[in-house]
Amino acid sequence: MDRFAPKPDWLKVRAPGGDTYQQLKKTFRELDLHTVCEEARCPNVGECWREGTATVMLLGDVCTRGCRFCAVTTGDPRGAVDVREPEHVARAIARLDLQYVVMTMVNRDDLLDGGAEHVGRTVERLHQLRPDILIETLVGDFNGHLSSVDAIVDSGPDVFAHNVECVRRLQRTVRDVRSSYDLSLTVLRRAKERSRAAIQAGKKRLTKSSIMVGLGETDDEVTATMRDLRDAGVDVVTLGQYLRPGPKYHEVMRFVPPEQFAIYQQQALEMGFLYAASGPLVRSSYRAAEVFLRSLLGDVGGDIAAAGKADPAWIEAALGERLTIARREAARVTAEIGDAPATQAGLLEMQPPARGLVPASALVRR
Repeated sequence: MDRFAPKPDWLKVRAPGGDTYQQLKKTFRELDLHTVCEEARCPNVGECWREGTATVMLLGDVCTRGCRFCAVTTGDPRGAVDVREPEHVARAIARLDLQYVVMTMVNRDDLLDGGAEHVGRTVERLHQLRPDILIETLVGDFNGHLSSVDAIVDSGPDVFAHNVECVRRLQRTVRDVRSSYDLSLTVLRRAKERSRAAIQAGKKRLTKSSIMVGLGETDDEVTATMRDLRDAGVDVVTLGQYLRPGPKYHEVMRFVPPEQFAIYQQQALEMGFLYAASGPLVRSSYRAAEVFLRSLLGDVGGDIAAAGKADPAWIEAALGERLTIARREAARVTAEIGDAPATQAGLLEMQPPARGLVPASALVRR
């Protein structure tokens, strides 16, 4: 498909704006937080920020892999890790009017644990500061080291996310050679199994994955991929249109119409997913707070009373209530810890070491 061809009308959105959007953007800059929402030029940034959802990137902006759909810089970070980042990011986010945060990361094959300990520390510290905030971790495959998957799950995120990205047949032409369809399924399956103890204790723990379409797959292959994800225990799936970041990336082979996305969503629900977000502009972290709430509604099964809460008015009210709590808690944290950034000297005083953690210097591949 000609990369200069005009996009369909359903892929056009209004530029983000509004008081909440501008205030969050200003605050992110002041706190030196980099959001994937902005760097990836996500078309949903305005919607998500208005409802108190944002995605932050941990462990730098250089990825050790080179997938053909992703515009993140590829290179070798040579083990560089900012040990202050977990405290700084946790403190920064805790002071924001956010009810849901997605912590994502670049692949860090240069670290022995792939960066799992670093992400886990960030999750634990944010939970200490803001018990009300919902946390999703969107992580890589850690080269199949399941102990790293366990470390992420054990840190207590409400949602463990790892993206299979595309159908099995296209993995080699779309993803880095070190990535694998079956490895992704293994990671998701392990995360679900590791979460069982928390689920049995009454805590809500979801697993989530995302599929891009428009890369040359067939609709039957998309259906098969959803079935594989469901068999791996994935609770929530998102499906969206792939858009080419630039001429050197994988070309768009087709624009999938909204009607087909509606079919994908119906198929996913029939397979037993708690919720499926499916649409041309849907991305992995699309309106994640709303997706989380709708997933919990799906978790109640055939409860008629709860099923009635799935209407848009109830969802909007629930999101508004959570956002009110988030604002109150953000004000409390700001009053308690102030606006001072985390410093290396004060790191040990402010943050008790999590169990079983090893120093960052021991994690570098030589």
